[in-house]
Amino acid sequence: MARYTGPVCRLCRREAEKLFLKGQRCFTEKCAIERRNYPPGQHGLTRGRRRRQSDYGLRLREKQKVKRIYGLTERQFRNLFDRALQMPGVTGENLIVALESRLDSVVYRLGFASSRKAARQLVRHRHVLVGGRTVDIPSYLVRAGEEIRLKETSRQMPLVRESLEMPRELSDWLALDKETMTGRMLRRPTRADVPLAVQEQLIVELYSR
Repeated sequence: MARYTGPVCRLCRREAEKLFLKGQRCFTEKCAIERRNYPPGQHGLTRGRRRRQSDYGLRLREKQKVKRIYGLTERQFRNLFDRALQMPGVTGENLIVALESRLDSVVYRLGFASSRKAARQLVRHRHVLVGGRTVDIPSYLVRAGEEIRLKETSRQMPLVRESLEMPRELSDWLALDKETMTGRMLRRPTRADVPLAVQEQLIVELYSR
C-alpha cells in the first residue's frame, strides 16, 4: 500500500484522539479533534455513537494508530515488527523502542521539525548529518552515542527555527545544543521513556493470529 497523502486530520478523527500529525496546529483550537470529535465521513457522527468493535477491531485500530503516528506503510511496519520479534525481550516494547529510534523520529524528538512528516522530509532532502556524514534514510536506526545535527546551510530554515521555538520537553535519553543544532542519543530509549498512549500487546496479538 502506498503512503497516505490525504488530509491527516481525518486520521486523528478516525482514531478518536490526537496523533499530533500537523505540528503546531494540533495545540490550537483549529485541531480537528477539538472541532469535530467523531469519525470522518457522511455517517461519522451516528457511526461513532452506535458502532461496537470486535476484539479483532480493537487490535486492528491499535495497530493502525501506531502506524499512522509514525507515518509508515504496512510493509514497513510489518518488517519492523518482524525485527522486534527476533530481538530478546518483550516484542511489543521492542517495537515501540525501534520506532522511536528511527532517524526521523529522533529528529522530531530533538525539535528540529514540528511533526514526524516534516522530520522525514528534512532527512530525505539531505539536511541531517549522523556522525558527521549525510544520512537520507528516515528508517535508519540511531544507535546510542551517535550525534545528529543539521547542516550549516540548513540551520536558518524558517521551519526549523519555528519548530525549535515551540515549547517541547526534551526526553532524558537525548541531549540537544540549540546553538549548534546538534543532538545526541545518550542511551537507547526504553518503553517507559516513550509518551505513547497505546497498548502494544494488542499489536502483537493481531500479528500472532
